[in-house]
Amino acid sequence: MPLDPATREKLKTVSTATLCTALFKRGLRNQFIQDVHPLNPKGAPMVGEAFTLRYIPAREDLNPISVFQDRTHPQRKAVEDCPPGAVFVIDSRKDPRAASAGSILVTRLMVRGVAGIVTDGGFRDSPEIAGFAIPAYHCRPSAPTNLTVHQAIDINVPIGCGDAPVFPGDVVVGDGEGVVVIPAAIAGEIANEAVEMTAFEDFVTEEVRKGRSILGLYPPTDEAARTDFAAWRKANNR
Repeated sequence: MPLDPATREKLKTVSTATLCTALFKRGLRNQFIQDVHPLNPKGAPMVGEAFTLRYIPAREDLNPISVFQDRTHPQRKAVEDCPPGAVFVIDSRKDPRAASAGSILVTRLMVRGVAGIVTDGGFRDSPEIAGFAIPAYHCRPSAPTNLTVHQAIDINVPIGCGDAPVFPGDVVVGDGEGVVVIPAAIAGEIANEAVEMTAFEDFVTEEVRKGRSILGLYPPTDEAARTDFAAWRKANNR
């Protein structure tokens, strides 16, 4: 089922930290992709449904540079098949010794309207990619071609990326801190809860900056905190 546009917009307004807490309340502890960082921490938020590519360790006799002449090569085909609005997520086995992709492939994704790209490996041409409009996340820069270490093998299958399980169609959200994966079936309710949590945390932040103690406020165990929050919401149309 396609991601609801209203849910997409809500997820653009909340942090991955807040989303992780909402997921943790439901017993989901491993949805944050580990050791993956934005190339442009001040870039736009990333939200989209996961479209995946899986690498395995390269076997040299099956992975010469001539494989790119094959129009059905999984890496090339995945770049052309990833739907507009989706997030391209690559399982590079947490191995950044060789690039998962470079600026030309990322440019193609960007031109096609893909919402972002994530790998638990590295990108080559990373300084160039950092200036692109498309959000991009990786472990670290990596100049060698992917063929030296990785062999593209599967498109749009369940993968692991930075120790997080990613199923095709899961909702992938990225911000300046990192990337979290939301199971598709609960994306709407997680988005709604995160918006509510964000409103409360904005209120708390304002109160703490004024000198208020967090005791009884965060969490709101005092009735005064709940009353003050209700008044704040009304005054701020939140």
